[in-house]
Amino acid sequence: MDGYAGKVLRINLDTDKIIKEPLSKKMCEEFIGGRGFVAKTLYKELPPDSDPLGKDNLFIIATGPLSGHFLPASGKTHFGSKSPATGGYADSNMGGHFGPALKYAGFDMAVITGKAKTPSYLYIKNDIIEIRDAKTYWGKGSLTCEEMMKKDLGEDFQILTIGPAGEKLVKFACISHDFGRQAGRTGIGAVLGSKNIKAIAVKGTGSIPVFDLKKAYAKGKQAFKKVAEKPGFKGWTPEGTAGITDWVNEVGSFPAKNFQTSHIDHSHMINGKKVLERLKITDKACYCCPTPCGKYGKTKTTLGTAYMEGPEFETISLFGGSCMLESIEEIAYANYLCDELGIDTISGASVAAFAIECYEKGLITKEEIGKEIKFGDFDSIVYLLDLMSLRKNALGDLLSQGVKIASEKIKKGSEKFAIHVKGLEWTGYECRNAPSMMLAYMTADVGAHHNRAWVLGHDVVGADTNVHDLIVAGAKSDRRPKAVIHYEDSAGYVIESQHLRPAFDLLGCCRLQMMELGFEVENYAELYGVITGRKIIWDDIIKISEKVWNLTRVIWAREIKGFGRKFDYPPARFYEETTPSGPNRGYYIQKEELDELLDAYYAQRGWDQNGIPTQGTLDAIGLSV
Repeated sequence: MDGYAGKVLRINLDTDKIIKEPLSKKMCEEFIGGRGFVAKTLYKELPPDSDPLGKDNLFIIATGPLSGHFLPASGKTHFGSKSPATGGYADSNMGGHFGPALKYAGFDMAVITGKAKTPSYLYIKNDIIEIRDAKTYWGKGSLTCEEMMKKDLGEDFQILTIGPAGEKLVKFACISHDFGRQAGRTGIGAVLGSKNIKAIAVKGTGSIPVFDLKKAYAKGKQAFKKVAEKPGFKGWTPEGTAGITDWVNEVGSFPAKNFQTSHIDHSHMINGKKVLERLKITDKACYCCPTPCGKYGKTKTTLGTAYMEGPEFETISLFGGSCMLESIEEIAYANYLCDELGIDTISGASVAAFAIECYEKGLITKEEIGKEIKFGDFDSIVYLLDLMSLRKNALGDLLSQGVKIASEKIKKGSEKFAIHVKGLEWTGYECRNAPSMMLAYMTADVGAHHNRAWVLGHDVVGADTNVHDLIVAGAKSDRRPKAVIHYEDSAGYVIESQHLRPAFDLLGCCRLQMMELGFEVENYAELYGVITGRKIIWDDIIKISEKVWNLTRVIWAREIKGFGRKFDYPPARFYEETTPSGPNRGYYIQKEELDELLDAYYAQRGWDQNGIPTQGTLDAIGLSV
């Protein structure tokens, strides 16, 4: 099939059986690739009620039809499983170079089941597939392991690794690649650790068939030119995602002290400019990307010196705001430590902030922790990251489960400020005066995550515009007016975004060129057509994205007894406590308003009042389950 490598790799670690089977043409037509392959495979093959950290859980790697081709930012790789963090549907993606290498080796997707008898890694070199001993690498940090393996196997291998946190089954463990790219969310690294797999190394030297090679090359070349001509190209690239730090703070959506408030006084000390001035060595891009948003740099702190990629905005907002670190060097070191230990920086920072608030409120003691901890203290944050990642002492073991489970054990009102949805920690935007963004977090299909629908700009300025334009326009104000909630409008806008942004996860390319720079979606439909030979329009891709969104909800309902509306609520802090300071002081969203938002959202999706897709809706979108 044009555009695809054409094969699925299946590895059963219980039996050491390795199967190479043809990729289904029907699967490609109905689910395109990437996230679509993940959702369909999980629904079809995951045994119901499987333990996320048990042998029966699947670990899926999936690419898309645009992965590995000559077009802007075509290096995305998608991972899927049942989540250790939430117990529900899980996927996570990363940039870098792994996905294209897997396709050049001949595989669009890999499905791994069972558990290796001893610590192992997977070796894939074109048609050679081996399960190899990993005792030399076990216990090593993610970055250290990748460096060791490149020396052992060769620099031209693309390598995924987990750190000690993944080995110890920390529920927010991540997968690392290319010394700074992570599949960070949903605990996907713990799933790999539960299978006794330390790493996956791939080298591919094959090619991918293309329907019209001459036209695909011309269209790809034209796409690079168009991206470079976009107004935001020069404005976005230098600072990358860190460039929005000041803007988010100015509009009162920057999380501070475990989301107690939404504004800090030190954003100018931890913004994108400080990344460039104090950290950056060079720009760093993913496969075939003309907009290198990654910043590879060096940081020096009281605890040592480190080289790392980043920090990205989410890491800055959670460590710099929720944990209140005021130095970009300290945030960068925390970033490095998370990467080496193998934990998601978002969840890691969120768990640390939750623990500090619990300590301040007297809900956990110094004796339980092992030392005094406080917001803004670098030593406290590093200590907590080490504690949770290595599951040291009883509290470290508890924190390794994430804020939801930790709060259920600690109790004493801590559930109200355990900042998560469905067990996944909240990312870097405080939303008590941002109803559409609040709804996006509530209904994201992996738990609280901004990458499914970033609609903060809609709440702030009421306009459909890109991030770069918002930053240039600025939003300096002592107090932002309370956002007026138009339930149907918010629901419709969120749903539209939830179909648009994940569509790129089907195709296997980065959304930045479209979402931040304004590279038109019609270009992707054209590129898909000349590469695969299938003539479709962008609306056809969006319809498949909608089908996948509904399928992931069906998976949640199947896997979690009693799943429904109550799982979509945010923590009580957001509807019981007013924002105490900053541009949004005095504001919050009432519980009744949250229900109105959910009512409108469920109605427009064709779900029942408990948030479950009706059979009529599933039939209408071509999803028979």
